[in-house]
Amino acid sequence: MNRPPIHLNLLLLALFALPITTHAQAAPAKANGKLKIFILAGQSNMVGFGQLTGAPGTPGIMDTLVKKNPKAYGHLVDKAGKHVVRDDVWIVNLSYKGKEQQGWLTTGYGASEGHIGPEYGFGFIVGDYFEDPVLIIKSAWGGRSLVHNFLPPSAGDYPKPKKDGDKGFQYAEVVRHVKEITGNLKKYYPSYNGKGFEIVGFGWHQGWNDRINQAAVDVYEENLVHFIKDIRKDLGVKNMPFVIANTGMGGWDIPDTARYKKKVYKHMAAQLAPADAKKYPQFKGNVAGVETRDIWQPADKSPSKQEFHWNRNWEIYYLIGKQMGDEMVKMLKGK
Repeated sequence: MNRPPIHLNLLLLALFALPITTHAQAAPAKANGKLKIFILAGQSNMVGFGQLTGAPGTPGIMDTLVKKNPKAYGHLVDKAGKHVVRDDVWIVNLSYKGKEQQGWLTTGYGASEGHIGPEYGFGFIVGDYFEDPVLIIKSAWGGRSLVHNFLPPSAGDYPKPKKDGDKGFQYAEVVRHVKEITGNLKKYYPSYNGKGFEIVGFGWHQGWNDRINQAAVDVYEENLVHFIKDIRKDLGVKNMPFVIANTGMGGWDIPDTARYKKKVYKHMAAQLAPADAKKYPQFKGNVAGVETRDIWQPADKSPSKQEFHWNRNWEIYYLIGKQMGDEMVKMLKGK
């Protein structure tokens, strides 16, 4: 009997011994030439305080984490150690010190040039998924609540907001920003080819100002459901995929003695409730949630003790954005 040479047998054995796995990255969506637009909105944690640098070895900053865990984060820097710049994901950031900021996605689109927000991890995921270019519109403000500033029109009877501080002003501003940018794409995205655009999805990370107010917590779920419905109506995108990351500061280990535990747990559940298809069957497959308590890290693993800003931990902000992107892609793939 003719037998394959020994080295070929060894090769075949090695191949069959390999585990059958699927690539972690979703297969790219087929291009249709249209610009893909995402909106990211919320308060200061959507603005973003994920710290990039600090003293050597500072826990929770990008510099330390890239060196410590190159397998997870090495792709974010080039061979010279410089932060990668995506040339397929453009961002218009309206959250930067009250000024418009735009450019190809990289670090520095957070609260300052030394920070990131969820847009960073989110942008890498959706940029990898789409063969068409991506535009992210980031419209966020610190210290704003859903019960007042972001209150959607169908959730309350109030006069048309005219200035910051008016009820519903931030909601109206998100809508205005999106319409202004999509109506002037060549200005806000200079590489626009004129082949049209699609508003693909919406990301929401907001809640601290509601979380500290029991009355706001009690109506948060109802207000968020109104927000989802209204934003879809006002942007003219029926069943637009909507992903929500809750405010999981403190993680799963908030002590029972903490007087605020019951309130904040109710709030975190309310934030994710619209993603429950049994409770909201109309949102099945088009609203998803990210449970951020799983990625909480305490102050001793972070560069700061600012719990309300995720202790300025870069990894937390990156993972919030990444997981929001992962959930968005799942919805777009219909899974």
